[in-house]
Amino acid sequence: MSNPNRWGIAAAGFLLQMALGAAYAWSVFRAPLAKQFHWSISEVTFTFTISIFVLGVSAFFGGLWLNKRGPRVVALTGGFLYGLGVFLASFSADKLWWLYLSYGLIGGIGLGFSYIVPVAVLVKWFPDRRGLITGVAVGGFGAGALVTAPAANALIQSVGVLPTFAYLGVAYLVVTMATGYFMQNPPNGWKPAGWVVSATQKAQRATKDYTLGEALKTWQWWALWALLFLNTSAGISLISQESPLFQEIAKASVIVAAGMVGIVSIGNAVGRIFWAWISDVLTRRWTLAVMFLLQVGLFWILPGITSVLVLTAVSFIILLCYGGGFGTMPAFAADYFGSKNVGPIYGLMLTAWGSASAFGPLLIAHMRQASGSYASGLHVIAGIMAVSIVLPILVSPPKAQKAVKEEKLELVGS
Repeated sequence: MSNPNRWGIAAAGFLLQMALGAAYAWSVFRAPLAKQFHWSISEVTFTFTISIFVLGVSAFFGGLWLNKRGPRVVALTGGFLYGLGVFLASFSADKLWWLYLSYGLIGGIGLGFSYIVPVAVLVKWFPDRRGLITGVAVGGFGAGALVTAPAANALIQSVGVLPTFAYLGVAYLVVTMATGYFMQNPPNGWKPAGWVVSATQKAQRATKDYTLGEALKTWQWWALWALLFLNTSAGISLISQESPLFQEIAKASVIVAAGMVGIVSIGNAVGRIFWAWISDVLTRRWTLAVMFLLQVGLFWILPGITSVLVLTAVSFIILLCYGGGFGTMPAFAADYFGSKNVGPIYGLMLTAWGSASAFGPLLIAHMRQASGSYASGLHVIAGIMAVSIVLPILVSPPKAQKAVKEEKLELVGS
């Protein structure tokens, strides 16, 4: 791989993320596990909670390790742990703690290590298309469940739920190890032939590569964390209540609501690529502002929709924006802090994902219980989105200390 094709690396990164995104198909295992071992739905669901929380934490450490040992080592280690964790879950019969340890902890560490690698690698290979390529990278994660859910369901029906973990664990191991091998950084100073930074791109990019410590000292890092937290909180609040919400608002049957969930989930995958691509043209900050503005209107009108078709379309667009946050933010971080250390810088930023995964669902569940309907909770989210629009409009690239001093000297001189 002395002269690798950057599009080949992008394809490998997409396939790697698809294997990792299979974690989003956890709901397929929920009922069979609860039925066979007499665990409660909340006990089984906690496995997924552990996995996603650990993903957010381990992505940060994976980003730090990536800078020291290179992306291939981190990707292969993560892929091995992810496949191993899922495989070991096949020995969870009547041992809930083992399911938490294997699928939740071991698998979650593997998820985090591997998730950050394509993001960190591809922003370096595609400085000319940062938004599009990070959207493609994490788009695979959003699409993973679309492929895995029907396959896992078929396996559960034919061989049982625990053997399914064994089969899938081996499959994940093969795919992640094969694709992880292709993860490598470009040579120092590399850039696409003939590419020149445009004036618009230059105005929205940092003048140097920041270390993690330097990035954390800027208000912009915390602003980007807040942007990811706010956008994720809105989308995941809907995701957490999709089926019962559709049944209550549009009077959909259980079967119809399940079909609606499947359709709108496609928006999560498509939005990661669509909005990231738009952000290359519109800039990251205005793309986030448009997404927030859309969600203000959509969340506000959601409680009054009675048509199944219209409710599906509105929910699809909300999930489009939810996925768009994950597609756009890695490029946003690379723009503001440079691509060199984007692994640890964006890896730590992913803690916003875990925080939002707790805040959003708890908020809408509490509001539903307190008021007796989803209307108040959805309107509160619309209000939060309205206030949040100010943030992407105000945020701008951090300026290096040297540039700040030069500006002060010019002001004094004038």
